[in-house]
Amino acid sequence: MSKKQIEKLFEQYSLEELAESFVFPVRLTKKQQQEADAELNAVLAKRRSEITPEFKKQARLLQLKFQMEDYLKGIRYDKQKNFGFFLRQYLQCIDKRSSEFAAEIDILPSELSQYLNNHRKPPKHIMVRLELHSQNTIPASDWYRVAEMETLHELATDKAIRKEQKLHVHAARV
Repeated sequence: MSKKQIEKLFEQYSLEELAESFVFPVRLTKKQQQEADAELNAVLAKRRSEITPEFKKQARLLQLKFQMEDYLKGIRYDKQKNFGFFLRQYLQCIDKRSSEFAAEIDILPSELSQYLNNHRKPPKHIMVRLELHSQNTIPASDWYRVAEMETLHELATDKAIRKEQKLHVHAARV
């Protein structure tokens, strides 16, 4: 910003308005910049050390929730982001082994494995358990919608089922 531009701002605005509205560039020497960086790093390190494991877990859960919401807002189906993918991400967020988690939501580890590997579609009660387990951070409706994304994609793209089911329909042409 040139000196003329700054002078023009002083003519147009009061000092208070300028202080509230603008960030004026500050030129630091290399030594001052290094000192400022060191000071900032010290403050950040102190703040990071004060973060509790519970807060970190909650932050990871919120991150997963937002990732799910972003995926659900999108119009494209992503084969990789199925129910099992998000469930695996959930286990990583809460730092649980699958056997321990299966016990916490009262299912067999083999059943959990089937959900994780997308070999079985989860019933609604599992989605409710996931909501409750996340302490309502990730709603059952989000889990349900993720699971249904695959079904919607199949309905839109599976030509074989249409051909097979056409044999069962005997309707007059409209």
